[in-house]
Amino acid sequence: MAVLPEPATTVLPSLRERRRAAATQEILDAAERHITEHGPQALSLRAVARGLGMTVQALYHYFPSRDALVTAIIAKTYEELADAVQAAVDSAAVDTAADDRDLPSLVVAAEGYRRWAIAHPERFQLLYGTPLRDYAAPVDGPTTQAMRRMSVIFQRELFGGFGTAQLAAADTPALSSELRTHLSAFPPDGPDALPPPAIALLLSAWGQMHGLVVLEVFGHTVFVGDHQAEIFRMAMRNMLQDIRGRIPTA
Repeated sequence: MAVLPEPATTVLPSLRERRRAAATQEILDAAERHITEHGPQALSLRAVARGLGMTVQALYHYFPSRDALVTAIIAKTYEELADAVQAAVDSAAVDTAADDRDLPSLVVAAEGYRRWAIAHPERFQLLYGTPLRDYAAPVDGPTTQAMRRMSVIFQRELFGGFGTAQLAAADTPALSSELRTHLSAFPPDGPDALPPPAIALLLSAWGQMHGLVVLEVFGHTVFVGDHQAEIFRMAMRNMLQDIRGRIPTA
């Protein structure tokens, strides 16, 4: 008679682990509220502990330093921004108006990025504003991993449907041998590494999209009035058309 394998058992977190996870989340929530109310530059362990009614020494049991807390907040913020971008792409087919049904998914993703940034200006500033004094993110740590997730989304929406050979033959200004060598050393963010011309196009597209969002979030395009969303969509359409036109057909 065949012996059936033992059914897999799920190991649940202990009570202590659940309490620690809940406390850690409460600290992160308090830190985010402090950033929203006072800006990222005002963040400190003492301020967060005071807002929670606990001592700094007690907070050290969860985050041994200000840098550890900042790293956790930045990684969490990147994840939430990536969630918002992905949600925009996922819901575009059913949630957009009839006139927007044919909107390219890259433009949808960019608009999801813009909406999140406008809704959370202080947390966006934490990611892309003035660097926090004396803070350096750990090399290839959780903040880098979270940022790469968002890069994967934009890479997919920008280059989906194109093969590696097409991307390698993209019509870009001649790249110097030094730049090609540098770009070739980039770690792959998706199933396959992008060839240098595609990386150059991706960085250029990121700069255009992100630059417009930064200008708006930091109040430099108020003269456009209520038409900023329309200007942004037009710019993203034009950018996508230019990039797609540089990639040869199969």
